[in-house]
Amino acid sequence: MEQLNAISEKFSSLAWGIPLLVLLIGGGLYLLIASRFLPFRLFGHAIQVLRGKYDDPNDPGEISHFKALTTALSSTIGMGNIAGVALAISVGGPGAMFWMWISAIVGMSTKFFTSTLAIMYRGKDSNGELQGGPMYFITEGLGKNWKFLAVMFSVFGMLGALPVVNVNQLKQAVNDIILIPNGIEVSLNTNLIIAAVLVILTTVVILGGLKRISNIASKMVPSMVILYFVLVLIILGINYAEVPKYIALIFTDAFEASFIKGDAVFGGMLGALILLGIKRGAFSNEAGIGTAPMAHGAAKTDEPVREGLVAMLGPVIDTLIVCTLTALAILVTGVWETTSNNGVTLTASAFQDAMPGFGQYLLMICVFIFSISSLFSYAYYGTKCMSFLIGAKRKHYYNYLYILSIILAATTPFSTMINFIDGIFAFMAIPTMLATILMAPRVVKEIKAYRKRLKSAKL
Repeated sequence: MEQLNAISEKFSSLAWGIPLLVLLIGGGLYLLIASRFLPFRLFGHAIQVLRGKYDDPNDPGEISHFKALTTALSSTIGMGNIAGVALAISVGGPGAMFWMWISAIVGMSTKFFTSTLAIMYRGKDSNGELQGGPMYFITEGLGKNWKFLAVMFSVFGMLGALPVVNVNQLKQAVNDIILIPNGIEVSLNTNLIIAAVLVILTTVVILGGLKRISNIASKMVPSMVILYFVLVLIILGINYAEVPKYIALIFTDAFEASFIKGDAVFGGMLGALILLGIKRGAFSNEAGIGTAPMAHGAAKTDEPVREGLVAMLGPVIDTLIVCTLTALAILVTGVWETTSNNGVTLTASAFQDAMPGFGQYLLMICVFIFSISSLFSYAYYGTKCMSFLIGAKRKHYYNYLYILSIILAATTPFSTMINFIDGIFAFMAIPTMLATILMAPRVVKEIKAYRKRLKSAKL
């Protein structure tokens, strides 16, 4: 197991080098400038689209704008926001949150462009059904000569969609919050029982396809975000005197890197902190990775820009709001300095510190719902990737691999799983970002055409 952990750590550090950082952040900044900061200027319009003002049931696609966003959010609002933030702070200190914010702000433009392309260049699978996502906008938008990028995305997409981090952290949460405090010995058998429950729940939902997944996600995700929001506000209310100090520390430590543990990157510890924040930000909101465009590509619309605007709200909700709440809860309670915990257990410590006796159980409810909803949407992403590679009639084979990975993740250390997914996400981002940058001028042209149609009041 130690050898496996060492291999996954090398794989992650190799994938997350300077070239990928330039591609994700540099590429995102290029998209932001190319669009003349449109994601920020049309924010209000994006809210109107999300509320259904422009919905037309006769438009091509499978699900509404709202369901597309909640399906995408059900994968991003999960362990990236609870375990990922906790890991970032336990390793990098408060300053890591600042670089996660930068990742999210840049990620808004990336999400806008990738999801607009997912509608502009929808393709058909082997069953003749309309599909969206990086593999389709690469082949439809760039042509057959670029198919190798679509294949690369789909291969790594199948692996990246495996729910190993969510399952691993859910298992850790059940063990640390429920089993161990009640005197139940944690063993391979208890981990396998947790895995079996997750397999049964996941199988029932994913066999129902996208419509069942989106229906469940559209009900579960908003209610859990509200519950989590209220719980963290209670924690911040109890520790209100500490809040200004730690908000200031997030900004100052972002450039001082006083608390980071690990090796220097780009010649210093600040480089290591920036890389950590960008990596955890990418894990949190998945901007530029390419998963969200698969959900947004299924939206009922014939206006690509609208879906891009809805998609850009994702990083605002999952990183700028939910991740910030998690970070502040961990910081103001002081558990990041007083315990050696990381991942979901560190967040649980913060909830227990502020609300002794029941706080960790309320977090457990949120963790469970977030994890389960992520399991459903990731299964959809993986089957889409397999469908592209070997045909829609064989995509159900992915479900067997998916279920096997649930059992594997429940019995493997957290560090191995997070390094594995970090590395895979990096290799998913390469084809997604390259294709998006190449086709960015087409999106800019589409933006101008959309705004003209909007002004002429024909929409």
